[in-house]
Amino acid sequence: MKRAQTSIEDVPLNRFHQRLTVRSGGGSFVDGYVLSIIGVVMLQMSSALQLDGFCEGMIAASALLGIFFGGFIGGWLTDVFGRKRMFLVGPVIFVLASVAQCWADTALALFMLRLLIGVAVGIEYPVATALLVEFLPRQYRGPRLAALALLWFAGAACAYVVGELILRSDAEQAWRWVLASGAVLGALLLLIRLGTPESPRWLLSKGRRNEAQAIIKQVYGRAFSLANLPEQAQERKLPLRALLHSGYGKRMMFVVVFWTCSIVPVFSVYAFAPKVLAALRLTGDFGSISSVAITLFFVIGCLIATRLINTVGRRNMLICSFLFSGMALLGLGAYNSSSSGLILLFFSLYALFIGGAQVLTLVYPNEIFPTEMRSMAVGIGTSFSRVGAAAGTYLVPASLSGIGVANTMYAAAVITLIGLVVSWLYAPETNALSLREAAALD
Repeated sequence: MKRAQTSIEDVPLNRFHQRLTVRSGGGSFVDGYVLSIIGVVMLQMSSALQLDGFCEGMIAASALLGIFFGGFIGGWLTDVFGRKRMFLVGPVIFVLASVAQCWADTALALFMLRLLIGVAVGIEYPVATALLVEFLPRQYRGPRLAALALLWFAGAACAYVVGELILRSDAEQAWRWVLASGAVLGALLLLIRLGTPESPRWLLSKGRRNEAQAIIKQVYGRAFSLANLPEQAQERKLPLRALLHSGYGKRMMFVVVFWTCSIVPVFSVYAFAPKVLAALRLTGDFGSISSVAITLFFVIGCLIATRLINTVGRRNMLICSFLFSGMALLGLGAYNSSSSGLILLFFSLYALFIGGAQVLTLVYPNEIFPTEMRSMAVGIGTSFSRVGAAAGTYLVPASLSGIGVANTMYAAAVITLIGLVVSWLYAPETNALSLREAAALD
């Protein structure tokens, strides 16, 4: 009878949790791959299609614009139709749109396909994170959600490695095969997600108690039931407008601002990595090696943050991440004419320290909102943060040629330090809290 009184948020990890982490984390890996791959082929693609600066910027920003729409659509559809159905939508789009890039021969065609891929990524964020957080025990919630950000950068690193290998294979129009390579990962993701059950919390929010009970027994064992999820019975079902006016609006503002400030410099760098590094005089083979090295430091930073998130706490990690990464960007601006080694050091420090903010972009919105608006909150945060990222990405070429690389780095530092101020004022501490406690306003 002791087990019957145990909340499912306090159970040990089981094989289902491990499989679900792979299923959700695989989406983050593919997201990082398909979004970053455009930066690998930008120079070759631009030359082959004779793109001007305007077209380059629009193609680079198109996926981010797609994420804006996909975040809203995915958040809404995930709350309306459930996590299970939407879990398969993103992988299908990844496969179809990636393959179609093989035949794209105009800037408009590439723009539309990259926009569609962005929509798929936007759908992925709310569904994959909500499904994972609603099954995980509280002790593992932070590290496992943080690991999704780690896997995003791992996917980005893989994109640069695979992309460089394909480009150096001397295959005809190799850049097309680089863009199409995302279809392989999308197909694998679809296969591993087949058979994923629906979230009991979502079923309860829709009044489908018998189905929720059956899934709880399937996942946690026959001794478990709805009695092991007592907090859900007390949740009030309020419309989104009422929830925002009740105090969640301030939390939504915090999520949107800190998420935006954490990713604008990152996406700008990834979309135009060769141009940014060339402006900082990191060119040739050293420039290619530097791109991979910086991406690996992003991965290392996220890995360290994932390991320390329960020890350091969410709030402290976010503040320190913005502080030290902002200082690194200031160093890039101040020493932009220095040796290649010093520039690579500052870039690597930025990549290392921004990892804390990156992993929290998926942790905070899933923890500080109730079940009935969790997916929508993630979707809104995803959408609005990508508007800023798209604008920043589009403006990078003009910024480099207009105000120079030093001022471009200073602008990125200002954005990062805005994230620091907002986090200092509004970031809550949710470490070791249950989902209901973390989402409570008092």
